[in-house]
Amino acid sequence: MDTMETFWRVATIILGSALFVNLFFAIVIVFFEHRDPKSVWAWLLLLFLLPGVGFVFYLLLGMDMNKRKMFREKELEDNLGEILRAQRYQLKNSNEDGSAGDRKEYMDLIMYNMETADAVLLPDNDIDVFTDGNEKFDALLQDLEQAEHFIHLQYYIIRNDVLFQRIAEVLKRKAAEGVEVRILFDGMGCRSVGKSYWKILKEAGIQTAEFFPAFLGRLQLRVNYRNHRKIVVIDNKIAYVGGFNIGKEYIDLSERFGHWRDTHLRITGSGALGLQMRFILDWNYAAKENLFQDRRLFAEPGHGTRDHCDLQIISSGPDNSLEQIRDNYIRLISKAKERIYIQTPYFIPDEVFLNTLLIAVRSGVEVNLMIPCKPDHPFVYWATYSYAGQLVNAGANCYTYDNGFLHSKGIIVDGQVFCYGTANMDIRSFALNFEVNAVVYNRAKAEEMERIFKEDLKYCTQITKDSYAARPLKIRFKEQMCRLLSPLL
Repeated sequence: MDTMETFWRVATIILGSALFVNLFFAIVIVFFEHRDPKSVWAWLLLLFLLPGVGFVFYLLLGMDMNKRKMFREKELEDNLGEILRAQRYQLKNSNEDGSAGDRKEYMDLIMYNMETADAVLLPDNDIDVFTDGNEKFDALLQDLEQAEHFIHLQYYIIRNDVLFQRIAEVLKRKAAEGVEVRILFDGMGCRSVGKSYWKILKEAGIQTAEFFPAFLGRLQLRVNYRNHRKIVVIDNKIAYVGGFNIGKEYIDLSERFGHWRDTHLRITGSGALGLQMRFILDWNYAAKENLFQDRRLFAEPGHGTRDHCDLQIISSGPDNSLEQIRDNYIRLISKAKERIYIQTPYFIPDEVFLNTLLIAVRSGVEVNLMIPCKPDHPFVYWATYSYAGQLVNAGANCYTYDNGFLHSKGIIVDGQVFCYGTANMDIRSFALNFEVNAVVYNRAKAEEMERIFKEDLKYCTQITKDSYAARPLKIRFKEQMCRLLSPLL
């Protein structure tokens, strides 16, 4: 048998095997996974256009997680059941007697979050809003210095650079003083930090846990399902949640991005306990512990004395059949009567989300969307630009932020309520990543968030119907290709 004949036999076997594997995964996608039809067609297209390669992408990016409650604890459910029953009764009475205050218009959303996500309404919080990384981390370092009992820190990305070194020095010192310090990090987002450094922190008395660690060294089998949450809880008195990760780019030390515009909330009050619950659920899963047995971690939370904000902590992830944060966004949009302000680095809505926004625009609601002017992920950016253009043509106001990179994630409605946190407005955040947001029911604080948005407009360029129609052919091609792949992005 000559060399050429052998080559063709081997090639035929490989191609036949690839087609068989593609057929297998096509059957799995169509018949065994309850996916959105657009996502199904996108994966089928990829599998059959790239035989032999498409199934590798599916293994790494497309495998569906079991829709199970990965983070449930019986102790938590038993305690929450009693609290929620009492709150529902109290809220019903407050709505009837007129004492509901700023949250009255959104009582249905509050009840929905209670029913579907066990999200307790947490009253009397002070909220500080940070849009600059240096200011946020300066405040965080000061709060860490004041810790007396415990520090719980969770981030998607931690880079072992100048910023984390500053934080780690404080954490080591507090651990030496007897403060319990726990760091929960994502295996994908923190892959640049070597295991030797986590070992150094453990030797300094800091407990660490890795969410979805790599397989066989650095091989990530669950690339799609990442813990995107950023949470800090200190002594149940102070908590942080928002968009900033830990790395020098987040304090404007990256030439690539320049100024990093983000939004992070510092919560003083009972809201800290809501974020503590979320952290512990994640920690228990990653560390194989049960911190709910340690009652010291659930001491009476601090109380705000200034803003008196009511809020709920809501989370979502692929372990849940409901897309909780997406549903909150949709409900807020549908309830808007006057104006909506949205900031997001990635805007890839599903059909229901997009149609809800379009209905709001066509109903006379002023819809304002702000996205970055530069991509950190090109495919995602051009899909985002395509959807923004669709809103512009419907009558919405859309802007690109020109003063660096916009990473802020949230929505403000009618100057009464806002929802900010870690979740982008894309399919990945809605269905694939583990996210956490705060829904804040307070008119004064919502108006402050609107003022911040309007300040950002000074550094924006509006996308008009004329400018969008005049975009070059190359941009149009990028948009259409990336929009076609948007269910996979």
